[in-house]
Amino acid sequence: MVIYRSKWEIIKEILSIIQIENDAKKTRIMHKAYIDWKNFNKHFTFLLNENFIYRTEKDNYLLTEDGNKLLRKLEDISVVMNKMQSVT
Repeated sequence: MVIYRSKWEIIKEILSIIQIENDAKKTRIMHKAYIDWKNFNKHFTFLLNENFIYRTEKDNYLLTEDGNKLLRKLEDISVVMNKMQSVT
């Protein structure tokens, strides 16, 4: 069974994993998000370029303040979307 996730759901998942793992490496984040390398790299590059995440000196990744804000907003939207799905 294939489960489709929107790009925002994937981004939320990546940000959540980085927040929970605290200093995770790219491969670990990708595996925990259950996403192939091509799609992961596209979303991950976006997050880096927009300064939602940053690379540490040890090549690990952490959320920026903006990354934390984005994650909270995506979580709020996710709650609303789940409520809407239960109505239909």
